[in-house]
Amino acid sequence: MKILITGTAGFIGFNLAYYLLERGEEVIGLDCINDYYDVNLKYARLEQTGIAKEAIEYGKFVQSTKYSNYKFIKLKLEDREALLRLFEEEKFDKVCNLAAQAGVRYSIQNPFTYIDSNIVGFINILEGCRHNGVKHLAYASSSSVYGLNEEMPFSTHHNVDHPISLYAASKKSNELMAHTYSYLYGLPTTGLRFFTVYGPWGRPDMALFLFTKAIIEGKPIDVFNNGEMRRDFTYIDDIVEGIVRVIDNPPVGNTAWSGMHPDPSCSKAPYKVFNIGNSSPVRLMDFIESIEKVLGKTAQKNFLPLQAGDVPATWADVEDLVEDLGYKPNTSINVGVERFVMWYKTYYL
Repeated sequence: MKILITGTAGFIGFNLAYYLLERGEEVIGLDCINDYYDVNLKYARLEQTGIAKEAIEYGKFVQSTKYSNYKFIKLKLEDREALLRLFEEEKFDKVCNLAAQAGVRYSIQNPFTYIDSNIVGFINILEGCRHNGVKHLAYASSSSVYGLNEEMPFSTHHNVDHPISLYAASKKSNELMAHTYSYLYGLPTTGLRFFTVYGPWGRPDMALFLFTKAIIEGKPIDVFNNGEMRRDFTYIDDIVEGIVRVIDNPPVGNTAWSGMHPDPSCSKAPYKVFNIGNSSPVRLMDFIESIEKVLGKTAQKNFLPLQAGDVPATWADVEDLVEDLGYKPNTSINVGVERFVMWYKTYYL
């Protein structure tokens, strides 16, 4: 099976590529390696899978030195001609689109970046799949799409028409665009609503990374909403296991779906949306305490109000994931935090 994974210099994409390569799949990795955060971390992830930094050139394949079944190409999703040419030449069996401009707060400062990558880039992915016989497109959505919804736990059967950041709106747009292609062209698509992913090789703009760095350096940490936050932290290995199960099981149309009572999570078209979360929200102060315990240091806390675009709580209902794919993420926050801190110390100290 030949799989295109976009975003393989990113946190989730790197881990997914590693998993599928170890399983023996033929993988093409793609990433534009933008400077949203430290590019050295992105190159370091690529090097773990045998992609040498000095060999990378825009639009050119790099063969992995560790995996004969892995090639990487530096490319922007919004580069339509180059991306569609890649689809035409490689004829992928399946595609997992994880490349996107991430970040809720950054979308308030740089909105056009999200349109270019997450909207224009995604339509190019859809067109590539449509015209080249791709059997299944799995793609990253986000728990951010739940927006103003306060009904907990968040269910894929809930309405998500009230996003509160452009990032969330772009991800909801991806789900709508995917459904259109599933309906018009019979392209099986699955959206993956990730809940606060963390773990080794994680993003430097995420709370665990920021808190760990600051505590080690003896600097204060910013605690938003005065600590009254809850997050459904989900360990990276659990996320990857969920993605792989989705990739292996393309959706089919739901014959029981009714336009009189439309279920947002599925369709009569081959379309599905899953939450992938730990389904066990953790208080922010308990999360910080877990980091302090592993580090053996107490954090200096700077309490601040809720930031624009943020929601006070997330909590994933994963009933569909369990029922359809027989899987439920279960790594505890204490185990996950300890593994991250061990990696952080090895990589940075």
